[in-house]
This record gives sequence, C-alpha cells and structure tokens, in this order.
Amino acid sequence: MIDFENADFLKLKAVDNSTYEERLSPMFAPEEEIIASFRTVRDGVVFTNRRVITINVQGITGKKTDYSSLPYKKIQAFSVETSGVFDLDSELELWFSSLGRVRFEFTAGADVREICAVISEYAL
Repeated sequence: MIDFENADFLKLKAVDNSTYEERLSPMFAPEEEIIASFRTVRDGVVFTNRRVITINVQGITGKKTDYSSLPYKKIQAFSVETSGVFDLDSELELWFSSLGRVRFEFTAGADVREICAVISEYAL
C-alpha cells in the first residue's frame, strides 16, 4: 500500500501502455482501459479511465510487487503544475478522501492534460 505520509512518485517517464497491460488487465473492471503509463527506475504508475494504479516493486530481486488502486471517485481535489521554460518537469497532486495526498512528478515531455480531463470527469 502507498505510504501516504511520503506519497511522492518522482521522475516518472512516459512508457508505452503495453509495458503494464499484460500484468494489470486481469485486475481491470469491464471496459476499463489504460490512458497513460509511466515508470521510474523500478516502480510504475498507470492511469486508466477509472483509477490510478501504482506499482511498487519490492525487494532486491524485484519479484515481489505491491499494486495500489486509487479510484478517481475518491478524489476530493487535484492540482496540476505544467512544465515551463526552465523547469521542464510537470506535477500532479491528488487528494483522496480518508487517505491523503499523492504527488506525481513527470519528466519533460509528459502530457498530463488527458489525465486531468479524465480526473475532472470523475472528480467534479
């Protein structure tokens, strides 16, 4: 489970959605599909049309993995900081009812507009 006291996912780089599709599709609800996929060195974050799934690879070998599902309908507020001229990273912060804040920092070139549009659909 995500540690909501330190819930930061830093330097997420966009990857092809097929990277996590095979692993996650058995957990999907009917008609759920991946919108965008990102990864750090070991961990990953997948945004579907219904929720955020965080993938936390654990241990030295990386065989143990924790999957956390954060449904959009539990989002109370969100904030987006887009990239600029000198600061190329963008950030997305989500506040979940009864859980807390999760912060995602994306590397240059990540387009968070589509993710925000889907979150808006469920959270507003």
